Amino acid sequence: MLELNDITKVYRGGKRAVDHTTLRMERGMLGLLGPNGAGKSSLMRIAATVTRPTSGQVLFHGTDVVAKPDALRRQLGYLPQDFGVYPNLTSREFLGYLAAAKGLSARSARTRIDELLELVNLTEALKRPLGKYSGGMMRRVGIAQALLADPQVIIVDEPTAGLDPEERVRFRNLLGELAVDRAVMLSTHIVSDVESVAADIAVVAQGRLLYRGSPEQLIASIEGQVWEAVAAPADLPGLQQRHPVTRTVRTSEGVRVRLLAHRPPHPAARQVTPDLEDAYLATVNGAVGGTAGGNTAGGNTSAHPPLHPSVRAGGR
Repeated sequence: MLELNDITKVYRGGKRAVDHTTLRMERGMLGLLGPNGAGKSSLMRIAATVTRPTSGQVLFHGTDVVAKPDALRRQLGYLPQDFGVYPNLTSREFLGYLAAAKGLSARSARTRIDELLELVNLTEALKRPLGKYSGGMMRRVGIAQALLADPQVIIVDEPTAGLDPEERVRFRNLLGELAVDRAVMLSTHIVSDVESVAADIAVVAQGRLLYRGSPEQLIASIEGQVWEAVAAPADLPGLQQRHPVTRTVRTSEGVRVRLLAHRPPHPAARQVTPDLEDAYLATVNGAVGGTAGGNTAGGNTSAHPPLHPSVRAGGR
């Protein structure tokens, strides 16, 4: 349905936010994973026709939406990372205002708004002004406004940032239900936000597409390269210097460390089954040229080869 072909975005000052990225969306959920500053928001703003690419082409059913953005905008629901509201309006008043701006008739807007407020579980807060909504409630208003025109393409950028765990689960489930008969792109740096709802993921870092495919394929690419060990606290800095560490837990016996390595990284290390977070960090870490890096992928690089070859299905 939506194709981004060889997209590059360079901002003033020469910052290259998106670097020759090709990405195609069809019905279902596409989880766009990447660290902060990876270029996810720039890519999504281009996909949503908010920003024009420096070069490349965006097609919706074959129509160039850089030249003719209305072809996509009529079918698009977009929730940016920073979503602004009028705090003195109720959710119904605010959605009514947006529905009028989108050209919906007053009658159809009333029916649609009531349906959406029930869908996002806000019917008990109809009389409360938006300025008194919680962060989770505000994000639900955001998804409601994105669905006003019953779009076929939904793009949401970091929708669970700042939400409590219960709200995050509810929001993920809602997006998963919407993706049954729509194309949904969900951008996040939180792996758990996509692993339970997306059968198709893309990993980006430094503006480049590193991987496109299923979570299972990405996990399989690092089979045999994930280890756990209980190390003395004094050993932890050395392990973090030599290997990407995906998590640490302090126990009465020492520090339980989970890390990525081709060979046993510690005398007490045992091989464990990789998960999506391991695979994601290995992919991002390899993109910056090293196997060292501490708890944040790409933090400290070396001349070592990446932990696994980049998989570029659907890439550049």
